[in-house]
Amino acid sequence: MKESKRLLAVDILRGITIAGMLLVNNPGSWSHLYAPLKHAEWIGLTPTDLVFPFFVFVMGVSMFFSLRKFNFKPTRALMVKVVRRTVVLFLIGWAVQWFGMWLRGLYNPESHFFERMFGDLRILGVFQRLALVYFFGSMCAVLFKQRFIPWLIGLILVVYAIILGTGSGYEFSLHNILSRVDLAVLGDEHMYHESAFGEKLALDPEGILSTLPCIAHVLIGFMVGKCLTEIHDNRDRIVQIAIWGSVMLLVGWLLQYGIPCSKKAWTSSYVLITCGMASCCLAMLIYFIDVRGHKRWCRFFQAFGVNPLFCYLVGTVLAIAFGAIRFGMDGDTPITLHTLIHDACKAVFVVDEAASLAYAIIFVLITWCFGYALYKKKIYIKI
Repeated sequence: MKESKRLLAVDILRGITIAGMLLVNNPGSWSHLYAPLKHAEWIGLTPTDLVFPFFVFVMGVSMFFSLRKFNFKPTRALMVKVVRRTVVLFLIGWAVQWFGMWLRGLYNPESHFFERMFGDLRILGVFQRLALVYFFGSMCAVLFKQRFIPWLIGLILVVYAIILGTGSGYEFSLHNILSRVDLAVLGDEHMYHESAFGEKLALDPEGILSTLPCIAHVLIGFMVGKCLTEIHDNRDRIVQIAIWGSVMLLVGWLLQYGIPCSKKAWTSSYVLITCGMASCCLAMLIYFIDVRGHKRWCRFFQAFGVNPLFCYLVGTVLAIAFGAIRFGMDGDTPITLHTLIHDACKAVFVVDEAASLAYAIIFVLITWCFGYALYKKKIYIKI
């Protein structure tokens, strides 16, 4: 049987992760969340902690397909493409912050937007992390022979585990080496302040040091992309990816007894567990979609999967606009599109958590409309 060159399952996994990221990032109320929709406070793993690493994993899979066009050689054309995309992703991350500052500043004349543009700018974030792992992941992929990349992945994870183990990296405190490095390089005003155990500290979940294991993360996806390309029969692909995914999942689960699993520190055990789960999910999707042909159910996610970063960007911008643009005041409380939709959800659902989830689902559907319009017109926006 001749296999299709493009696996629909890859697009669907990418689309599911984008939908998941939008869902967990945009509840009706952060005070009313069902447990699976919360991040682990510090150590631990919830379903919400899977969405971002799954996307980084699929980014690595797609990276293999992209770099293969350049024969994995650091040509001028490739370097220009990699640097351009890295810069664009960084600028998008900053532009989104500036947009939020500017929009909120319209209702607060004392915000001094132009003074705050750089004074309060968070230097790192989701888009910036994607930019860094894309750049360094691409460099590793073209500068190292592919047979050495698994060894490089292992070396990165071991070195990072040693750094955290010797630098109080598993503590939620300012003694944590992740916080100390970010404070020294970025400065307190340019960092995200993480909350846990009733405290709020300058500890950035997308910080400098924790980008290191994320590079290993994207390289694992890269090796899975290699497996998908070199194995032409889908059933063989499923077996190989499921086996390696199960091995990573088991090793990561065992390692967490000495190397705690934490998204916010992006620990080595977290990399192995989430990459193992993503691999197994991809194998399952290939079986149901590309082997068995059950495609009708996944059309919703395909609209997200073919324009993933654009859809996530649209969702991020909409979230800022929904929460910032005012239609009036209810006493001291601004009336925004967010409050209007959430209040409507609360009128329908008695349970606060259900109303909060209903708002998140509505938000995902609104964002999906933008992605679906592009999908129907076969417009693919590469960021």
